[in-house]
Amino acid sequence: MNDQKPLWTPSEANVKSAVVTEFAQFCGERSGLDLANYDDLHAWSITQRADFWSAIWDFCGVEGHKGETILQNGDAMPGARFFPDATLNFAQNLLAQTGPEDAIIFRGEEKVRTRMSWDTLHAEVSRLQQALSALGVGVGDRVAAMMPNVPETIVAMLATASLGAIWSSCSPDFGDKGVLDRFGQIEPKVFFACDGYWYNGKKQDVTQKLEIVEAQLQPLKTVIVPYAGDADGLVGRLANAVTLAEFTAPFDAREIAFEQLAFEHPLYILFSSGTTGVPKCIVHSAGGTLLQHLKEQQLHCSLRVGERLFYFTTCGWMMWNWLVTGLASKATLCLYDGSPFYPDGNVLFDYAADEKFEIFGTSAKFIDAVRKAGLTPGKTHDLSSLRLMTSTGSPLSPEGFSFVYEGIKNDVHLASISGGTDIVSCFVLGVPVKPVWRGEIQGAGLGMAVDVWNDDGKPVTGEKGELVCTAAFPAMPVMFWNDPGDAKYKAAYFERFDNIWCHGDFAEWTEHGGLIIHGRSDATLNPGGVRIGTAEIYNQVEQMDEVLEALCIGQDWEDDVRVVLFVRLADGQLLDEDLTKRIRTRIRTGASPRHVPAIVVAVADIPRTKSGKITELAVRDVVHGREVKNQEALANPQALALFSNLDVLK
Repeated sequence: MNDQKPLWTPSEANVKSAVVTEFAQFCGERSGLDLANYDDLHAWSITQRADFWSAIWDFCGVEGHKGETILQNGDAMPGARFFPDATLNFAQNLLAQTGPEDAIIFRGEEKVRTRMSWDTLHAEVSRLQQALSALGVGVGDRVAAMMPNVPETIVAMLATASLGAIWSSCSPDFGDKGVLDRFGQIEPKVFFACDGYWYNGKKQDVTQKLEIVEAQLQPLKTVIVPYAGDADGLVGRLANAVTLAEFTAPFDAREIAFEQLAFEHPLYILFSSGTTGVPKCIVHSAGGTLLQHLKEQQLHCSLRVGERLFYFTTCGWMMWNWLVTGLASKATLCLYDGSPFYPDGNVLFDYAADEKFEIFGTSAKFIDAVRKAGLTPGKTHDLSSLRLMTSTGSPLSPEGFSFVYEGIKNDVHLASISGGTDIVSCFVLGVPVKPVWRGEIQGAGLGMAVDVWNDDGKPVTGEKGELVCTAAFPAMPVMFWNDPGDAKYKAAYFERFDNIWCHGDFAEWTEHGGLIIHGRSDATLNPGGVRIGTAEIYNQVEQMDEVLEALCIGQDWEDDVRVVLFVRLADGQLLDEDLTKRIRTRIRTGASPRHVPAIVVAVADIPRTKSGKITELAVRDVVHGREVKNQEALANPQALALFSNLDVLK
């Protein structure tokens, strides 16, 4: 990036009021060092990890017993243990606040609006905890949910965690095979499900799907949460189901009993996308998740008591787990369920203006869709309270950065963030005391020894390489479920470089100390032996008004690899010779001649995962005639057929 000046620079008041500034002073007093500069603070956080994570525990006010030892076997990855003597309960830390103020605000697509106070949240968690306990749910048992992003889902997670049971969730748009591929591996004792949901103005029925899923999972109870208006009717069709109201009816609210557990006790089971096989079951610890999220939300987002925290997410994406932890900072969670473009692209900005969001989290695809829709929320909405906008899911293009400042708010802190399901958090993210440069993630997270290595395992700056983490951190998975000897776990992250976490992102350090993610390294293109990130191509072609979105693969061709670009065009557009030429010219001048596709193909749809990520690997398999093993992981698996047996690729 050669931009001469940043898009946003924190004012002196911004820097002074940032929580990370307060934390730096806190750590400086404890260590006797001057840590006022963020880079100095970060360097200290990765060289003195025990002191750093101990400071996070104390500064963020974690409820629990810390113990004397902070880090054991710290040089091993995997194998390091953080807070091996500690005990805590995740739910207890999220329910430290009480009172009549809003804990959760909810809006649904069909104009459903509810609010839940802290006191009501406590009461509902208490009653549900008692119901689960009476059923025999306890430490280490699994509880699964196929639910929309509604308050009841959070209540169910907190009740589960309070008992020391393990929570796992997906969104209700998964097909029955997708649900069973995930939950069938972990054998939940209790299964929570909705009676339907809305998307894009239509009520979506789940009856047939639930009949299949319940019959296969055979939980002790299937608890139906009313949302679409047919809970009672659905209960009658399932073998062992009860409504949420019936399930908790025998119990009055009382003080919640929180099971005190080891720091590394399993809290969540999350799942890999599953587009290359049965999803891997990634187990995350209560302590590691809590400390990592507290660090990110308080220090990197400056989240404070009572602020409105919003993230557009489903319960099948790790950003839901991240969002929920905002309760531990006594923030108010703002939930939304449904299409972000129904009835139009203003719906989330209407919500932000009405509820005075301080933090608005979304995806790069959403920002680009708002831009392409010609919307300028900054001119049509009062976003004066908004101070931070975060973007993830895929790399945010330089044009996306510019649009946020031109079309949404010119003085907002824009934080592009990147991490994933693997760590239920971020490796690189926003830094509230540093400038925002167009197209760049601001920096590595505190306590995260992030670097970029070439194929020889050497650190590189100013050139592309593998994103790695060179030292252990608390949010590493505890294990993969049903993975004897941790074979799959080690193969997933530590096969490339010994004792080094290799994340699978193709990345590059910038001259500003920021980072650019060029796409997944397993999806990088390799024409003529030169590695090219797919995001570099998308950044060019998706800025064209004629192109709604794109997907790029490398096709094996004549003992080499050729670049093939698929484009989904705007209504009324035709991929003729002129448009093809302009696409190639745009890529040639904006990226490089190496990036120019050999073939450009128009398609009606592009396959994506449930969390909205395009599936380059699945398309690559289809083009090469290989079976895509788990199409249930896709939101639109029918789109794969569009890429099969194309004459233009033969």
